[in-house]
Amino acid sequence: MFGRRPDGRRLKKQDPIVQMTPYLMPMRCDAQVFLEHKADFEKLSRYIVEKAREGQKITFMQILVAAYVRAISKNPEVNRFIFNKQYYIRNNCSVSYTVLLNPQDHNSNETTVRILFDLTDTIFDVRDRMNAAVEQSRTTEEGDFVIRLASALLSIPGLATTVVGLVKLLDKYGIAPPVLIRELPFYSGMFITNNGSIGLHHPLHHIYNFGDVSLFIGMGSVQKEAFVEPDGKTRMRRWLPLGITADERVCSGAHYAAFFSEVIRLLDNPEELETPPEEVRFEQGVEYHVPKISEQK
Repeated sequence: MFGRRPDGRRLKKQDPIVQMTPYLMPMRCDAQVFLEHKADFEKLSRYIVEKAREGQKITFMQILVAAYVRAISKNPEVNRFIFNKQYYIRNNCSVSYTVLLNPQDHNSNETTVRILFDLTDTIFDVRDRMNAAVEQSRTTEEGDFVIRLASALLSIPGLATTVVGLVKLLDKYGIAPPVLIRELPFYSGMFITNNGSIGLHHPLHHIYNFGDVSLFIGMGSVQKEAFVEPDGKTRMRRWLPLGITADERVCSGAHYAAFFSEVIRLLDNPEELETPPEEVRFEQGVEYHVPKISEQK
């Protein structure tokens, strides 16, 4: 309440024109902008194969998430969010995504994971956090928090509508139960989906008005295109398509440009993700750290 939230700190000093933007576009669906990018699938594949020979299993999705975390360490402004027409500095670096409870069965039920990252994380730290979260979600006998909550709300007619409406009201004033913000996937800096794993194209996905997700990235099936070499010869080249949806109100176009340029650069040079960043930038008054998986054991 009064500018306090468990997931962020109110950003008070802001350009007046920028501060007016949420009043002109009050919902995230009003302010969605869509971008597309084609990552070099062959470069990424070579890197993944090289790491596999060293005994390090890494996936395309883990590289993309690691690039996001590293880019946030240099461009923290992209990690802001807007709630009740006010700007907030997020006090975590978080990513959510959906996983199949049984990866061998496409008819299996789905669950979501929300993972907190440290801005010093390497690609190996990111991989370990993601693997641990997925493993935990698949081994919980009675289902994770989201599944249990949804099942309980749907057990009584009308209860889901009432509770969701109440949570929205409480959240508007910053007094929603902190456990919901910690556990629900809609309170993350980025939501990501790998549609390529089920043979679909990359989506330009909407951003949820519920919660505070400001960025959504969808990976699609690998594409092949003709490519002309410098010597004039033509060959086929494979690309990993990405559909990106962003809340344009969050920060300036210059900040977004710097952020996406860094993500693209890291996808072309994933080996740079193997070492921690030389420097991490935090916005004033908000600094956060998450113990490594090895430190949590």
